[in-house]
Amino acid sequence: MRLWYNEPAEDWNHALPVGGGKLGAMVFGGVSHERIQMNEDSIWAGPPVPKSPPGAPQIVARARQLLFEGKYTEAQNLVQEGVMGERIAPRSYQTLGDLFIEQSGVEQHTDYRRELSLNSAIATTQWVTNGIAYHREVFATAIDQAIICRIASDKAGAISCRISFHREENAQWSGISENTLLITGRAGHGETHPGVKFSAGIKAIAENGRVQCSNDALIVENADAVTIVVCADTDYNFDDPYMPLTHDLKTSVLSTIDSARPYPRIKRDHTRDHSTYFNRCAFSLGEDKNDNIPTDRRLAEFEHTSDPALVALYFNFGRYLTICCSRPGSLCANLQGIWNQEYEAPWNSDYHININIQMIYWLCELVGLPECHEPYLEFSDALRKTARQTAKEVYGCRGTAAHHTTDAWRFTDPLGKVQYGMWPMGCGWNSRHFMEHWDFNGSETFLRDQAWPVVRDAALFFLDWLVEDPKTGKLVSGPSSSPENRFLAPGTQDVCNLVMGPSMDQQIIWETFTNCLRCAEILSLDDPIIDDIKSALSRLAEPQIGTDGRLMEWTEEFEEPEPGHRHISHIYGVYPGFQLVDQPDFLSATRKSIEHRLAHGGGHTGWSRAWLINVWARLKDADRAWEDVRQLLIRSTLPNLFDNHPPFQMDGNMGGAAGIVEMILQSHHQAIELFPALPDAWAEGNAEGLRARGGFIVDLQWKNGEKSAHITSLLGNPIRILYNGSMRAIDDDQEVIAEGRGEIAFQTEKGKSYNVVISQ
Repeated sequence: MRLWYNEPAEDWNHALPVGGGKLGAMVFGGVSHERIQMNEDSIWAGPPVPKSPPGAPQIVARARQLLFEGKYTEAQNLVQEGVMGERIAPRSYQTLGDLFIEQSGVEQHTDYRRELSLNSAIATTQWVTNGIAYHREVFATAIDQAIICRIASDKAGAISCRISFHREENAQWSGISENTLLITGRAGHGETHPGVKFSAGIKAIAENGRVQCSNDALIVENADAVTIVVCADTDYNFDDPYMPLTHDLKTSVLSTIDSARPYPRIKRDHTRDHSTYFNRCAFSLGEDKNDNIPTDRRLAEFEHTSDPALVALYFNFGRYLTICCSRPGSLCANLQGIWNQEYEAPWNSDYHININIQMIYWLCELVGLPECHEPYLEFSDALRKTARQTAKEVYGCRGTAAHHTTDAWRFTDPLGKVQYGMWPMGCGWNSRHFMEHWDFNGSETFLRDQAWPVVRDAALFFLDWLVEDPKTGKLVSGPSSSPENRFLAPGTQDVCNLVMGPSMDQQIIWETFTNCLRCAEILSLDDPIIDDIKSALSRLAEPQIGTDGRLMEWTEEFEEPEPGHRHISHIYGVYPGFQLVDQPDFLSATRKSIEHRLAHGGGHTGWSRAWLINVWARLKDADRAWEDVRQLLIRSTLPNLFDNHPPFQMDGNMGGAAGIVEMILQSHHQAIELFPALPDAWAEGNAEGLRARGGFIVDLQWKNGEKSAHITSLLGNPIRILYNGSMRAIDDDQEVIAEGRGEIAFQTEKGKSYNVVISQ
C-alpha cells in the first residue's frame, strides 16, 4: 500500500500526489531543496467563454438535409462556419503556486527514502546527515482544509530552514507577522481572462528554536521540529460562477490558519478521515514479493517480469487518487484531478465530457466511494442551467444539451472544430451516472429529487433533436460526430466528421430513454414525456453491423483515414453502457471492431487503453483484458504511477482500476457475475468491499483454482448470481438456500450475508 523511491523526484511526473478534495500538492522529496507544488480546485482563468453564432438552428436544419443527400463536405463546412463557437485557449485551470523549503548543511546524506502511503495519504521523505535522522511529512487534510508539512529530526535543535512561496503569474506575497506569509492573486493569462481571486496563508510553527520573517520568507532556526500550515480560499461561487463570493479572502485565510490545531491532532484526524474511505475496499493479487524494489524500477521492469502485486498497487492507487481529488464540497475532478503545475495546462485541464470526466468516475461506485461521485453529480446538475440555453438557442429544442467540453464556468455551446465539438450528447452521457448512483445505493429520494430531473431534461432534448431518416423512417440524431473520429466522404478525399445517426449517439439516446422510463416506473410517475419516449424508442435507429462484421461507427461503411483512432465511441453500448451486452451478434461485432483498431495502432493513449480493458472484460476475454492491463502499465504509466495520455491525465488511472474490477466482478445486466474475465496470470487474489448494482457488498477470494464469494445485501433486493460453473449459496445459519450450475437466484434480507461456494 505504498509507492517508494530511493532518490528525489527528477521532475513533476516523478513527484508524489497528496490531496484532501479542494487542496492538493505534489511532493518532490528534495533534501536541501524541497519543492511542494500546490493546487486549489477552483483557481481557473475567467471568461469570455465560447458561444455559438446567432442563427444556428437554421444552419442545423439545412445541414441535416445536406447530410441526408450525402453532401458531407458541404454540410461540414456549413456547420463549421455557422454553428461552432470559437475555441478560447489558453483559459486554464492553474496552480496555486510552489512552497520551497531550503535546508543548509544536509547536502551530503545517506539512507534516503521517499514514500507515499496510500493508507494514510501522507508523503514522507527521510535521510541521514552527520548521524542525524531527518523526517519530513506532507499531507492535505480535508478535515482542516490545509496542506501540512512537518519537518523533524532525532536531535534537538537540528532543524534550520528557509520557507518561501513562488508563483510566476498574477500573485503577490509578503510577510504579515514573524511566522506567517500572506499570498493574494487572481487566475488569468497576463491581462486577459481575469478569473478567480484567491488568497493563501503560510504559517510556520516551530517547536523550540525561533521563526522570523525576512525578505518575504520565513526563517526557522535551531528548532526541534517545525510544522508548516498552508490554507487557501477563493471567491469562486459554485451556485453562480459569474457572481463571485464577496467575503474577505484575507480574513478567511488568516482565520483558518490561526485556528490550526496541534500537529498530532491534525495528523490523527486526517488519517482517520482518509482511512474511512480507503479501508472500505481492499485488493491484492498475492504476496508482494517485490516491495523491497523502488516503485519506478518495478514499473520499468514490469514488461519482463511477473509482478502481479504491482497491478494491485496500481488499482489501489486509483482508489487513492479518487479519494484525494473528489470529496463532498469540492469541485469534480478535472482532466488532471486537482494536480496541475501549469498556467496554460494541456486542454486547459478542462472537464471533457465525451469520455474523460466520465471515466474518472467509473471507479467510485464499484469500490464503495459514492460520496466521491457526488461532486460530479452536483456539477452535472448545475450544468443544466446553461445547457438549457444551449438546447434552445443553438438547436431550438427543449431540455439540455452540452458538448465535448466545459469548465468551472459551465459553458455548454459547441466550440472549435466539428471533429470534436459538434456532438450534443454530453448531458445524456452525464445522466447515466445518476442512474448508476441509484443502482448501487437505491435511494428513492435521490432518484426523485436529483436523478429524475437530470435524466428527464436529457431525454426531453433528444425527443426534440431526433428527426426521421427519409430512407428508413427511423429516428436519428444529427448533425453529429463520433468523437473524435473522421471518415472520407464517398468518392472524394475530403476528410469529414458529421453524419446523421452516428452509432454512439443512437446508443446514448437509447440508454437515456431507457433510464428515463426506469425512473418513471420506479417512482410511479405520471408524466406526458413517458408516452413520447416510448413512441420515440420504438422508432429509434439501432446500431448496425457492417459487411466486414464490425460494429459500424456511422450509418455508412466509410473509408477511415485513421483506422487506429484512440476513441472507440461506437462501443459505448458494451461499455460503459448496457444496450448491447446481452446480444451475441453485437458482441462479436464489437470484438472485430476493437481488434481492427488495435491492429492499426489503437490504444496508444492511456485512457483509451483503459477503456479497452473494460470492453475486453465485458466480452469475457480474460487474456486480452490482462494484456491491456499490462500495456497500460508498460506504455502509459509515469514513474509516479500517474496515467500518461501523454501528457498526464487522471482518467486512465481510474478507468484502468475500473477495468480490473470488471475482470473479477460485473453487475450490469441485472445479475452479479463472478470472475467473468479472471486471467491465469492472477493465480491468487483477494478483493474485499467491492460493490454490485442492486445494493450488494461483494468479497472475493481465489487461490489454487478454488474460488468463493461473500455477499452482503444492503437493501434486501433479490439476487441473481452468474458463474461458469457450479455454485452453492449458504446463509448465516449455514443453510443452503440456492444451488445450481451457471446461475442461481434467491431473495436476500437487508443486512444479511451469504457465502457462495464455487466449483467447476
